[in-house]
Amino acid sequence: MKFIIRSFFKTLRIVLGPFMLLWEWASRPKGVVRAPAQQQSVDQQCQSLVLYQFSTCPFCIKTRQEMRRLSLPIERRDAQHDLQNRADLAQGGGTVKVPCLKISEPGGQTRWLYESGAIISYLQKRFTVA
Repeated sequence: MKFIIRSFFKTLRIVLGPFMLLWEWASRPKGVVRAPAQQQSVDQQCQSLVLYQFSTCPFCIKTRQEMRRLSLPIERRDAQHDLQNRADLAQGGGTVKVPCLKISEPGGQTRWLYESGAIISYLQKRFTVA
C-alpha cells in the first residue's frame, strides 16, 4: 500500500510540476527598485543567506516569489536532487523540510528558519523598503 501511495504522489509531481513552474514564471512579481547603493548593501547582506528548496514545492515557489518581489539575490540550493545539499540541510537544520532559510550571523552562528510564512516574514522585516 505504501508503494502505491508513493507512486501516486510521484506521478502527480511529475505531471503537475511543469505546470507549477510555468505558473511561477508567468506570475513573476516585479522586483522593488532601490538606489544602487542600497541594492549593493542588500546584495551584500544576502550573501549570508541560503534557501534550501525543492523546485516544484508550492511553499518554495511562494518563498521565491517574495524573494523576487523584494529583489533579493539569495543563493538557492536544490535539496531534492542534490544529495550533498540534502545532507547539509539534514545535518545543519535537523530535518529535510523545505523551504528552509540558512542564516549565517556575523558572529559565526547559524540559524535555520523553516516554514514559508516565517521565512517571508523574516525577509519582509529585514529588507522591506520604507
